[in-house]
Amino acid sequence: MLEIIIVVLILLMIVGAMIAIETSNLLYSVVSVGVIGFLLSIVFLFLSAPDLAITQIAVEVITLVLLLRAASRGEHDPPVSPNWLSLGRMSALALVIILGAISAWTIVDAEFPQFGEPVMVRFEDAPSNTYLAEGLEKTGAANIVTAVLLDFRAYDTLGEATVLFCAVMGAVTVLRSKAKKQPHEADQEHES
Repeated sequence: MLEIIIVVLILLMIVGAMIAIETSNLLYSVVSVGVIGFLLSIVFLFLSAPDLAITQIAVEVITLVLLLRAASRGEHDPPVSPNWLSLGRMSALALVIILGAISAWTIVDAEFPQFGEPVMVRFEDAPSNTYLAEGLEKTGAANIVTAVLLDFRAYDTLGEATVLFCAVMGAVTVLRSKAKKQPHEADQEHES
């Protein structure tokens, strides 16, 4: 059953990617990319990777805010009459996505274990059992959290730290370049 949910979420991500590519409205494209990122974080949760899901959400929120800000900069053109056929398709697709999310949520609600129940209780071959049984012997670290983060999953930890660092540095760079402009430069930018 879990495989079906993951396949449905991946299909929704593919639909979102097609919308992002095919739509002529930049704002719709940015929102579609955001939906894809949040669906990916849900997939990570189903695959028992909450650390990746948290990282994906953090990066997605920062990226989405920056992209929305960039997309709204060029939206000062006079409004054009809406294409009702396109709006109808977008509305139907949004309805399908919402109904799919609701049905997936009801399935997810039934599939998730009791809150707080550790994985090592549900699965005998869970990595946590190996970490606890052989952590001190294999790594020499008395603290099992340190052993997991820096020995068993060192590349994963390095990757997550790199992604977070790049996201924060990108946000700081964009925000600082806007703040460094002199007031008369900002006025000239708005006039042109």
